Amino acid sequence: MSHPRITIAKRGIQISSSIYLILFIFIISFNSQNKKYNTSENTSNLKESISDTSDSKTTNTNYTYQFPYVDSIPNPAIQISQFVRRIFQDDNENLWFGTNGDGVARYNGEQLEYFSINQGFGGLAVRGIVQDKDGNLWFGTNSGLTKYDGESITNYTDKNGLVNNDIWSMNIDNAGIIWIGTLQGISLFDGKKFTPFILPEFKPDNNRGVTSSKIVHSIMQDRKGNMWFGTNAGAFIYDGKSLTNLSEKDGLCNNAVNDILEDKMGNIWFATHYKGVCYWDGKTFTTLATKERKSGTEVWSLYEDTSGQIWFPIENFGVYRYNSTSLTNFDKKDGLASGAIQDIYEDSQGNLWLGGYMGLFRYNGDSFYSVSKNGPW
Repeated sequence: MSHPRITIAKRGIQISSSIYLILFIFIISFNSQNKKYNTSENTSNLKESISDTSDSKTTNTNYTYQFPYVDSIPNPAIQISQFVRRIFQDDNENLWFGTNGDGVARYNGEQLEYFSINQGFGGLAVRGIVQDKDGNLWFGTNSGLTKYDGESITNYTDKNGLVNNDIWSMNIDNAGIIWIGTLQGISLFDGKKFTPFILPEFKPDNNRGVTSSKIVHSIMQDRKGNMWFGTNAGAFIYDGKSLTNLSEKDGLCNNAVNDILEDKMGNIWFATHYKGVCYWDGKTFTTLATKERKSGTEVWSLYEDTSGQIWFPIENFGVYRYNSTSLTNFDKKDGLASGAIQDIYEDSQGNLWLGGYMGLFRYNGDSFYSVSKNGPW
């Protein structure tokens, strides 16, 4: 089956240091001789909606967040997006920001450009960004898998063999295979064909806006080559031959696992939906003492910086930094206006970026500040 290939049309926002001026440039250029658009994917009939931040057109995803009062709220009119949920830096030092309704934005050090469905991008919500050894970027969206080779976009959906279009997690393993976690299980993609990978089904978590008996929230490969999957039934581990499960029965802090991380010491960390963060040293689990509330301590992601410190957000409680001897909490008093950070990422220059509700933030080592379309970068 052929795949739609679309020559990129770039929508740029030029950053000016002297004035706050937003210049929207729309250039739509299709090369009909070399790259043909497959209208069977119905992309040409879709319209970009920057006000639509739902995760799925078929599933209720209207999350409600309660925030403490802050003195300085980022201006919604010039935010990168209302919700930045994924941050990634490619081999060319471009920063990519996956949003919850505006597709993906790229900052190349001078200019901010958006790629959404009007530019041929596969979906509005971006929940995964990875890069392969050939330099291709892969995006997991609410409408399938999107590949960007630096010039053109190719979209893959269930019509091409993907188990489900609603993607929630991604990872490229040591062999170059792309593991794709969706609302209905896992697909493996070798660049030519999709192959299903079967996990045991589990009880859906009906407290969430999006759930199923097969949803995979996180995929990680450890240093030994084992694949880890975060689900609503704890973590599953695949050693290349068989599956094992770690759950609350084994000491895991909570079965609803949103993210999994292996640190530099080989400890495996778990971000859970109701009981905060814990890590496993291969024998025992340790739960970090963070702020709690009756409705559950919701943690969406984990990140280890170059110095070995572990960062993670907790809904309504800002973000935490753990350095093996101390646990530090940052919130509105430190300039972090948002109470719903979802992703943290350190770039090659050592800058720490945070994305979530209210858009994009940056940490300068002392305090946090909002980064809008106008900067400051």
